[in-house]
Amino acid sequence: MPRESSDHKQPRGVPQDVAAIRHKIRTFLNTLAPNGKKVGNAKWGVYAFYNYDGEPIYVGQTNEMLRSRISRHLTNQRTDAVAMNVLDPFEVAEIEVWPLWELQNNASGDVDSKAILNSAEYTVFRLVLKKSSFKAVLNEGEIPKAKPLKLPPSIRGCIIPEDLYPQRKHPDVRIARRATTIAALARVISEREVSKGLRRTLNTQAERLQRLAKQRYDEFGGNVPTIDPGQEV
Repeated sequence: MPRESSDHKQPRGVPQDVAAIRHKIRTFLNTLAPNGKKVGNAKWGVYAFYNYDGEPIYVGQTNEMLRSRISRHLTNQRTDAVAMNVLDPFEVAEIEVWPLWELQNNASGDVDSKAILNSAEYTVFRLVLKKSSFKAVLNEGEIPKAKPLKLPPSIRGCIIPEDLYPQRKHPDVRIARRATTIAALARVISEREVSKGLRRTLNTQAERLQRLAKQRYDEFGGNVPTIDPGQEV
């Protein structure tokens, strides 16, 4: 049997655009904080994701390392199957992190690290809600109320390469992705007993899709271009 031509071999690794975005994520996580340390190496911290409109869409915390937690989110490697249907990594254009360096060396337990982490997350949550035109993010779980605290300086950056940004931001592409995410989430809800928070997330996603679709429709003055029979595209 003749050997298959090398021209038909499957390409190795991830697609070029995915590789470029992952490189940008690593570059961001390697950003040096004022203390000279890479922000991604902070074991304790809070993070927020923003979409292409600058809208905050997710808030989280970690005590395992910002690099690990954020990478799992954005490469869709979360272990919870339900959570994987909540946030589409394709929607994330910017990341903002608040590293809690003071907790890094709290081996003696002089302070309640978890309580500080919870307070920081709640403070960030309240902060981003003020910036959200929907007054909501896509977190499926409730962020418990905690005593607000003064946040450390944050680091924010774009994770989409300049040459990919226009295509990724195109509203038709985003509408298609968002509709697919909603369909997957709705299917999960129909098959399981889920929390009220997950239904709230579905509602928020639907509102976001409706707004984006309306904005796109309005760009044409309410008139969608049509093609007459026999006319070439």
